[in-house]
Amino acid sequence: MKEWTEIPDIELFSDGGAEPNPGKGGFGVILSYKGKQKEFFKGYELTTNNRMELMGVIFGLEQLKTKSNVQVFTDSKYVINGITKGWAEKWKKNGWKRKKNVPAINSDLWDRLLNAISKHNVEFNWVKGHSGHTENERCDTLANNGINSNELIEDVGYEPNEVDTDQSSSANTTFTQKSKVKIENVGDECRKCGEPVIKKSPKKKKVKANQSYYFEYYLFCPSCKTMYFTEDGKREIENENKLFE
Repeated sequence: MKEWTEIPDIELFSDGGAEPNPGKGGFGVILSYKGKQKEFFKGYELTTNNRMELMGVIFGLEQLKTKSNVQVFTDSKYVINGITKGWAEKWKKNGWKRKKNVPAINSDLWDRLLNAISKHNVEFNWVKGHSGHTENERCDTLANNGINSNELIEDVGYEPNEVDTDQSSSANTTFTQKSKVKIENVGDECRKCGEPVIKKSPKKKKVKANQSYYFEYYLFCPSCKTMYFTEDGKREIENENKLFE
């Protein structure tokens, strides 16, 4: 008779960041099993916030040598949405393109994460950062230990031309390919931080005199709060005295 083997239940807590962004980076991870915890951290010479958030989860999953039930806890909606909303799978099927001729940023890490997930039963849970969550706060400390480490390593997959932040505030900055990309659809990556945008509706308000149009909705980055107004969301006004319905 074949012996039954129990699948272990693991909790994976992760956090990551870069200072500045891009700049020196690090991630911290806690793996918890039956009340016992193990901590990890690493630091990198040059990377981004989003790459460190991804790398933390990847590193934690890759430490597990047997198939496990894993509850992942992270404050990165960039990571969670990319997996739970199917965006990473879609980008992979499209040859790591967000849309025609527009590459998906951090595709090397998204591919590693999808591969790591495929070996386990994984569920993602969002926790609010810097809100007193014990393990999240500890992972933040571990990530900073990585950033301040004297043994920083190279983030081999990081490509400076695919920057996760907006550098347009600098007078001498030349826009990267990413900063020129139009944000038109739900799921497109924010030009400032790289997190997929969502759809939001503006607050109801009276139409101003001589106003000929309004926006029924706009695209919004839940991470850095940037708003993008698109032609698809634009509506012509027939009656200037009409209130938004």
